[in-house]
Amino acid sequence: MRADFGAPTLSARMVIGAVIIKHILNIDDREVVAQITENIYLQYFVGLSSFQKEAPFDASLMVSIRKRLGIDLMSD
Repeated sequence: MRADFGAPTLSARMVIGAVIIKHILNIDDREVVAQITENIYLQYFVGLSSFQKEAPFDASLMVSIRKRLGIDLMSD
């Protein structure tokens, strides 16, 4: 099996951080990615070591994250 296929994996800190941001700010998936992209403090919170102008991941990945984690709590 080759390890260089597909997109790189996200760190657990980025995944959990994005879910926490979504829950606390009560925003949709696209807005989570937009907020992380624009806010240096949120980038630090999710584990990025320096400010990046590019989005760390696509908003559609949030659906996969919730499915993998089995999160239904977010629909409160």
